[in-house]
Amino acid sequence: MGGAVFIDVREPYEVSAGHIANAILIPRGVLEEEISSGVEMLDTPIVVYCAGGGRSALAAVSLGELGYCNVVSIKGGFGQWCRDGLDWVNPSPLTNQQLDRYSRHTALPEVGVAGQSKLLAARVAIVGAGGLGSPVGMYLAAAGVGTLGLIDDDVVEVSNLQRQIMHGSDRLGVPKTTSAAQTITNLNPDVEVVEHRVRMVAANVQSILSDYDVIVDGTDNFPTRYLINDASLLLGIPVIHGAIFRFEGQVSVFGVNGPCYRCLFPQPPLPELAPNCEEAGVLGVLPGIVGSLQAMEAIKFVLGIGDSLAGRLLLYDALEQEFQTLNIAKNPDCPTCGPDVEIRLVDYDETCAVDPLR
Repeated sequence: MGGAVFIDVREPYEVSAGHIANAILIPRGVLEEEISSGVEMLDTPIVVYCAGGGRSALAAVSLGELGYCNVVSIKGGFGQWCRDGLDWVNPSPLTNQQLDRYSRHTALPEVGVAGQSKLLAARVAIVGAGGLGSPVGMYLAAAGVGTLGLIDDDVVEVSNLQRQIMHGSDRLGVPKTTSAAQTITNLNPDVEVVEHRVRMVAANVQSILSDYDVIVDGTDNFPTRYLINDASLLLGIPVIHGAIFRFEGQVSVFGVNGPCYRCLFPQPPLPELAPNCEEAGVLGVLPGIVGSLQAMEAIKFVLGIGDSLAGRLLLYDALEQEFQTLNIAKNPDCPTCGPDVEIRLVDYDETCAVDPLR
């Protein structure tokens, strides 16, 4: 390393995840035009590197064609340099271990180190640790969402295991929040899990949800679903909605300057019109698909990227393998978010239908 000049041919967003000390940043796309401003003498020893070694190998060939006669490329790139334990500079708020864990995120310009830092600082409430809550919890944990609140008062039963992938046969009878916390912590120790081993009712919904940035609804009954909607509007927190039935699912985002859940469904259906999954059945993989879409919407909200499903209802038909998107508008006569409506948190009629979400 004595007299060599190190040239980093990565993009600026990649360099934010770390670099070799004193390296000169010249992105590969402008290397031929700008190399002379960084290295004047053609016989100067030059070491070029990128993330994995591919771009820098081509860059070394190109520099040779320009007359630079002492150029080498780092095989394996900056990633191999770090894995070999060589010295490098970490300008980011992430630890070296986190930079390695989330390297596929930080390589995305839409995320980068700044976005990953947002994810690590985010707090997401997952209501229901069952069919939908399982993929949501696991993907948000893998993505590095720093705090996950799990709200569920149920225990693991053998009939859950066909679709609730956070739990296993060795945890029958264990509270679902405890089982889910064990899975999440094993998946990513960066994540803090807050267990709310209670049934969500009007008396506790605000105190539970007020500490979170976004709510993911994975509940299995209409009373809780309507209660979450009311509380989210009072607290100003968006809800990532998901629902499944037999071979069909739906996803939307409510409460972000758009319609709320009761704009779409003003009143719960009669029990006989909405049989639960025990009666009607549900394909085990379906909540994995719908829950993954919910996790994606939650991540997009935290990062502030992409087009939200607010104002749109995404429908999925597993048998036909088709997606449809319906535009939905605010209901001016909505009983919850309509003009001059005073929201009061109440426990809805427990006799209304169970929604088949587990």
